[in-house]
Amino acid sequence: MAEINVRGLHFGYHPDQEILKGINLHFKEKSTAIIGQNGAGKTTLVKLFKGLLKPVKGDVLINATNTKEITAAKLANQIGLVFQNPNDQIFKSNVIDEVKYGPLMIGFTEKEASIQADLALEAVGLKGLEQVNPYDLSLYERKMISIASILAMDMPIVIFDEPTMGQDYQGKERIKAIINRLRQEGKLVLSIIHDMDFAAEVFERIIVMKEGQILLDGESREVFAEVELLKEAYLEQPHVTRIGRELGAEQVFLNERELIDWLKIQHATLQ
Repeated sequence: MAEINVRGLHFGYHPDQEILKGINLHFKEKSTAIIGQNGAGKTTLVKLFKGLLKPVKGDVLINATNTKEITAAKLANQIGLVFQNPNDQIFKSNVIDEVKYGPLMIGFTEKEASIQADLALEAVGLKGLEQVNPYDLSLYERKMISIASILAMDMPIVIFDEPTMGQDYQGKERIKAIINRLRQEGKLVLSIIHDMDFAAEVFERIIVMKEGQILLDGESREVFAEVELLKEAYLEQPHVTRIGRELGAEQVFLNERELIDWLKIQHATLQ
């Protein structure tokens, strides 16, 4: 089982400007959304997980390996990051080479990489576009290419940075299915995300960050019940939760189905 341990983590890009201030976290089984306003420290935290940055103080352990003792390149077969902007990730001149690149770099044979790339492109709905230049495709399709390139590496930990940004309903549903599949395969899935509705519906655990510290950490329903603390972090409850409250519901709804079921019960009691 994949695991991340964060112990007494401090980090700043400059000695007099601390961005992360004594973070302690443990990730093992639950899919987790990390939320908070811009500047809260979310992206910096994820870069520390990936080994792209090293702690000033404290430790980050990826599957018991301390990131201080290993390069980001050697961590590449353990943890994958899907960038917020696919244009920052894509650099090959055709889709298949882009998706095969990661597996080849971490030791897959050409045949293995081709099989993995095939499966990944099928998962993201891009079969048949293998020879197309990624920059001849839409932003949505490039986002799916960047996801496929990480899926093809078959890593135990996958992190998404703002996966729903710029996505329509169809795109969000496909990303949701991909995350659910990764969970079923036993992988640890984390995401930085501003989309409260998607976070509530898809992720089991929510971490709220504010000014480099952890403000809330718990089950999704518990965290989204904390209206005042969410306001302190300049965040709102999911739309479906707020609609439920306006209709008089006391419980926290995480998706439309929960709200509809509650409404049916309310209607039945009035008959």
